Amino acid sequence: MISFLMGVIEEKRENVIVMNVNGVGYELNVSSNTISSICVGDVTKVHTYMAVREDDVSLYGFASLEERDLFYKLISVNGVGPKMAVTILSGMSISSLSIAIANKDIKLLSKIKGLGAKTAERICLELKDKVSAFPILAGEEPENYIEDEVQMATDTLIALGISKSEAYMLARSNAGDNAKAEEIIAKSLRGRG
Repeated sequence: MISFLMGVIEEKRENVIVMNVNGVGYELNVSSNTISSICVGDVTKVHTYMAVREDDVSLYGFASLEERDLFYKLISVNGVGPKMAVTILSGMSISSLSIAIANKDIKLLSKIKGLGAKTAERICLELKDKVSAFPILAGEEPENYIEDEVQMATDTLIALGISKSEAYMLARSNAGDNAKAEEIIAKSLRGRG
């Protein structure tokens, strides 16, 4: 088992990076979150998961242990393989994904490209207790603060008659740095009307 690789990022493509580790190029399947957090030419440590099948050996890479841990949780769900788990991780941030699973927000999860409602429901059912206490990434305290404001804004938008999934999407997309719930609500209503 390869736990992590440390080397120079040689190439970035859609959901794939090539990493030069002492002259050997490793191709890793990664989420869009990991892609956005690394730069070509940088020496980087990437946590890994190696999927071995009869006809294929693939490496999956993660910028953080938290992302890899959530990946492990996702692939423990029946019907979710490594490729699907990377697609799900690419759909939103780790904390937002954890919140959506803990809140059993099937509509929001099924908006992730390639994730159907039945699989989203199964993920929520099997993981809701496992991700509710999922740790917020170090350095993500501002997002935790923002998530509180987004939740308050979402609750208000729902009270105004907007569906739960649309209210969350509106609030999330209108939440800037250090935004207050009132600002998020105002922007959401302006953008909707």
